[in-house]
Amino acid sequence: MLTRKNKLILLKLLSLFSVVRGYNILIIVLAQYLTSIFILAPHIRLRNVILDPNLFVIVLASAGVIAAGYIINNFYDREKDLINRPQKTMLDRLVSQQTKLTGYFVLNFLSVVLASYVSFRAVLFFSLYIFGIWFYSHKLKKYSIIGNMVASVLAITPFFAVFIYYKNFDEVIFVHATFLFLMLMIREMVKDLGNLSGDMAQNYKTIPVVYGELISKRIISALILTSGLPIYLLLTRYEIGLMDLYFYGCLILLFLFLGALWISKGKTHYVWLHNIIKLIIVAGTLSIVLIDVNMILDRILW
Repeated sequence: MLTRKNKLILLKLLSLFSVVRGYNILIIVLAQYLTSIFILAPHIRLRNVILDPNLFVIVLASAGVIAAGYIINNFYDREKDLINRPQKTMLDRLVSQQTKLTGYFVLNFLSVVLASYVSFRAVLFFSLYIFGIWFYSHKLKKYSIIGNMVASVLAITPFFAVFIYYKNFDEVIFVHATFLFLMLMIREMVKDLGNLSGDMAQNYKTIPVVYGELISKRIISALILTSGLPIYLLLTRYEIGLMDLYFYGCLILLFLFLGALWISKGKTHYVWLHNIIKLIIVAGTLSIVLIDVNMILDRILW
């Protein structure tokens, strides 16, 4: 049986995992590798991509900066989250604020040190990324529109790290990135609808607080309709293999999402909508392998 002390240690580890959102980081790490294998470097042998030490360092540094970003975001949002997500906040508070801040600085420092293994440009890139996350958490997230846009840009920045590393400037990559950016924008705006009570209490100038829920729903609807353009281009102009099944599925889910959005009225409804967008994003990560299923065997044997 676990002693009380061991149970407390396990709870604190669970709390730390909750603060840094370890599940999100694992998805991002997987997405970076899948993007590298199937989109950015399809001409390179599979083993060489997976065992590339520079790519490993870039992914590891990205994970460190993202984890630190979640910590500093948790630090600034502690009062708001107590209103919006009281159960999660109580779990997160098992780890002291001092420990969180120490972890924030250590993770950022180690990430920059790791980046120095690749190049000075990598150090500069991750230093700017760290500053961008801090500035967003400290200032920008409290403001409507710009906060949502910056959050979405910061969320796709880890993919730009591997994009710059492989120097692949194919047009299809930007179309994929545009679709992902729009999904992230929708996610951020739906999150603001769900966090309306806490944002109003803490004087956050989000779109629902400043302009109301109706305007938010109109903007989200416009973003959903706009996402149809990159989906159309990916289905008709580019060779994406069986990944077209994913985008057909997205069209159905987004259509259902749009209908559900206009009948949603409370936090519970917005949580469900937020989960639908998260499902689309996670499924998109996993479906990258469908771009060329035969490529997996070919590149293993090559």
